[in-house]
Formats: sequence, C-alpha cells, structure tokens
Amino acid sequence: MHTLDDLLATDLAGRTVLVRADLNVPLDGATITDDGRIRASLPTLRALTAAGARVVVTAHLGRPSGVPEAKYSLAPVRARLSELLGAEVTFATDLTGSSAKSAVAGLQNGHVALLENVRFDPRETSKDQAEREELAAELAGLVGDEAAFVSDGFGVVHRKQASVYDVAKLLPNYGGYLVSAETKVLRTLTTDPERPYVVVLGGSKVSDKLGVIKALLPKVDRILIGGGMAYTFLAAQGHGVGDSLLQADQIDTVKALLEGYPGKIVLPTDFVIADAFAADANTKIVAASEIPDGWQGLDIGPDTRAAFAAILTEAKTVFWNGPVGVFEMAPFSAGTTAVANAIAASDAFSVVGGGDSAAAVRTLGVDEAGFSHISTGGGASLEFLEGSELPGINVLES
Repeated sequence: MHTLDDLLATDLAGRTVLVRADLNVPLDGATITDDGRIRASLPTLRALTAAGARVVVTAHLGRPSGVPEAKYSLAPVRARLSELLGAEVTFATDLTGSSAKSAVAGLQNGHVALLENVRFDPRETSKDQAEREELAAELAGLVGDEAAFVSDGFGVVHRKQASVYDVAKLLPNYGGYLVSAETKVLRTLTTDPERPYVVVLGGSKVSDKLGVIKALLPKVDRILIGGGMAYTFLAAQGHGVGDSLLQADQIDTVKALLEGYPGKIVLPTDFVIADAFAADANTKIVAASEIPDGWQGLDIGPDTRAAFAAILTEAKTVFWNGPVGVFEMAPFSAGTTAVANAIAASDAFSVVGGGDSAAAVRTLGVDEAGFSHISTGGGASLEFLEGSELPGINVLES
C-alpha cells in the first residue's frame, strides 16, 4: 500500500487530492453529539493542506435511500470541520453537479471543500459494477486527471462502493493516516498478540458478532460476553431470560460454541434488570439464573463487573467491541463504565473496536488516553478480525 507519506514526498502545491473520509457522526437534529470521527480525519487533512494541496472530501452520513434527505446533509459536519481545522471549509450542495464543480474550481492551495453526502447518489452503493464505475468516473473527472486519491475512511473499507473502491482504480491511490493506523493495529491483534489476550463483546445480537466469535475463539484466552447478546448464551445453558432480548434461532449455535470451547467464554453471573425499557423503570439486581417473567436484563450486575475487571486487569492484549449494557440510560451504564475503566487502567495493548464502544468511552467520560487505539470502524474492525476480505484495503494493495 502506498501511504500518505509517499504522496507528501511529492510536490503537492496546487495539486487536487480527493479524500474519502468517514464523517458519519451521530446527530441530534443538526447537533453533532460525538465528533470523534471528524477529529480522526484531521491528521490527514492537516498534512495535505499544510503541503499546499487542494483537498476535496467525499463522505457519507447515515443511510439515505439514494436521494437527498435534509436530515442526512453533511452541512453540520462542514461547520464542525471548519471549526476544528481553523479554516473555512467550502461546501458543495451536490456531489458532482454544478455546485461541486464550482467548489473545486474555486479551491485555493491549502484549502478544503466538502461534497454533499455521497449516498444521496444511488450509484454509490449499487451492486451493479457499471453504475458504481460511472459515479467513480464522475468523481475522478471532478478533480481532474492529475489528482490523487487518499482513502482515509476506515469505517467503510469493508464496502465495495464507488467512492471507496472504484475511484481508487482511476486515480493514483494512497492510504491515509487513519487507514494506515487502523490496519496496523488490527494486524497486531491477528498476528502475535501478547497474552493473556482477552476480548470483550457486547451489543444486542449474537448474529452480528457470530463471525468474529468463531474466528477469535481459537486465538484468544477469554471472551467476555455482555449486552443483549448475553441472554441468548444464558438460554443456551437452559436459563430463563424473562423478557430480555433473545435470538432463539441462535441458541443451538451458541450451545455448540460453549461446548466446543469450555472455559473460554465468560458469561455474566448477575444482571441489573428492569420491568420496562426506560430510564425510570423499576430495577433490581438478580443472579443470571433468576430473571423473572415480565423483567428484562439491561446491564451486567456488580459481581460480573468485578469478575470482568479482574480478568481485564491481568490481560496483556484487549479488544473491546460493543457496550455491555444500555449505557445511554444512567441506571444501566455502570457495567459499560466498569469495563471501560478496567481496560483503560490496565497495562494491556488495548483496542476499542469503534461504533457504540467508542461512543460510550466519550459519553461516559472515560479518559481516551488510557486506550492504545480507538477505532473508527466497528463493522470494518470486526470483518478484519474475522479474516474477511476488505475491498477498500485490497484495492490499495493491488
């Protein structure tokens, strides 16, 4: 893979560089509630602007249906990006149309233009290669024959999409600082990690994590299970789970994993349960085997927090993906907070696997400096660890 440093070794003054960034941040109306992904894009953008490049950024936000939708506009992102860069970012209200052409034509050396949400164009995510290639050709045409392409949106490298994969075939391509760093860190987890190697997996559905569980079980020393997915494991052990989240169709699969790797999968021994999915619900703490009907588990209990923390304290390598409770509601945030603090306080090489886990670290006020790396790409991180093909990385290495 050619890196951003390779590109910076050339004369970039006045050269246009198309950057695929990951600016898919959570919004409350027009307010960005977590700007972590915007901040993660800054090192690459600052390096390019300092070199005098004319930087054109393409990115997505949310999952629009292939047409412009106001709630998914990147306009709030442009405002925050301008603040963080300390310079006004030009905003194109379309992707390759008149506004985009005007924005690119008017760029000065060392300045940045942000194109509107690339997923407003249905060709971006099309399964039809010809359609994707058509959009990629328009993007390449927008920046010109002498431009370069920098892939810096790690959160989308597992997608074969026009702005991630197809455009990289049309322009000289380079891995940005974020993509290079993410790839290096995850390869550390898959090659020769220092032991004990402990993985914490949370989130709602077993089916979302089944691939990575199967891939990691032969390689790790412990997998700690929390979140909604824990109740399917409990059901596989024959316990009732009340009204807790349950994937009944995964029980047999989970049972086989428990039997095939005895002792490696560590399950909660107690839970904070509630009589409704609400912050003001009635709550109590019960043993994992005693969740009554009409109640649902929404966080791991104090005994489990202590047990998980003890294991994490001894670990030398940690990968964490997924909160272990409904951390967005204060009564059910203690478990995720305990896990985050235990990892941050440990001496382990620790990787937070993006998505909700990264948001939890920032939302709960845990010091980010305590982690070796906080990923921006939850799905991409999991697929990397599963050993799946990542088209957006492969195209940079071909």
